[in-house]
Amino acid sequence: MELIAANRAISEKLETFLENNKDVKRDLLLEKGYVVEFNGTIEGCFVIDSVDEDIYWLKQLYVTKSAATSLPVLLESILALAKEKQARQLFVHSHQPMVDVLLEALQFSPQKENAFVANHPDNKGNWWTYNVS
Repeated sequence: MELIAANRAISEKLETFLENNKDVKRDLLLEKGYVVEFNGTIEGCFVIDSVDEDIYWLKQLYVTKSAATSLPVLLESILALAKEKQARQLFVHSHQPMVDVLLEALQFSPQKENAFVANHPDNKGNWWTYNVS
């Protein structure tokens, strides 16, 4: 598994991934995101966006079905990246029960409310936070 800044990924691979995964927001991915390569193929992506000086938001986390078993390792790699960025906290908005289970296993803490993202339109799902440092 390799994390690559999306704007540095090989354009043909990125285009193929985006064509097959229409829900991924291209502009945000290219501006602030990373792609995840497995054996030379892009199988996932995510955006880690700064909300405050040392607070980050993990957005648009996506992996293909064929790479889903690698999600725990990917999340560990994202936490390492957040630490490199000197993040103090990382927030995640989860839409899937299985991701909730995984976040809890990785010692993310559930949040009762969305206290850091103003006017977030999606009220479904759960907010989680991880104290990085």
